[in-house]
Amino acid sequence: MSDEIFYHSFLNRDRLIHIVDTDPATCEALSVLFRLEGFQTIFSVEAGHFIASLSRRRPDVVVVNLQLGEDSGLALLRRVKSMRTGTPVFMLSEAPQIDAAVTAMKLGAADVITKPIDTEHLLTVVRDALRRDVHLGAMHGGGRAIEVRGFSQLTPREREVLQLITNGQSNKEAGRELGISPRTIEVHRARVMEKLGARNTADLMRIVLTS
Repeated sequence: MSDEIFYHSFLNRDRLIHIVDTDPATCEALSVLFRLEGFQTIFSVEAGHFIASLSRRRPDVVVVNLQLGEDSGLALLRRVKSMRTGTPVFMLSEAPQIDAAVTAMKLGAADVITKPIDTEHLLTVVRDALRRDVHLGAMHGGGRAIEVRGFSQLTPREREVLQLITNGQSNKEAGRELGISPRTIEVHRARVMEKLGARNTADLMRIVLTS
């Protein structure tokens, strides 16, 4: 495996892309494409399955067809945007549809991709959208907001641990607040540092405060 492929795989391994298209062949082809880049994938061939899955895990990226049988992909776009999670949504179009594409962009779609899909372009725009991912959170006890780029690589628990680390809490204090052992905090801290490219806690603080 080349260094570049390994690098992409490392960065993407905890990120989930949900593909929604009534054509199973499209779903399977895109799943293979994204998995080769290291992403996790799931696909739905009807809107109901996609909506039900949102309660189990929020995807990091959604790729959805403008036409879903009797349903409109625009309805799913509205649904994802109403969650206010910042999840990028890419729309697929069976043919150039100017009006629908304009509507999708106004509703917050990251891009509209016309079939046949240019896979290199699709990968590029997905990577760019994830690279712009920024989380804004307030530090407890301080007035300064923190920005952490690449935040979506972290699990919900790792995000909590990162917040407590940036507040200056020790493993013991963080463990007491989250109801887990200091050793478990240490494991989460190591994973956070690995994912954000920090060599030590001081380096992690630098990344958080200068992002």
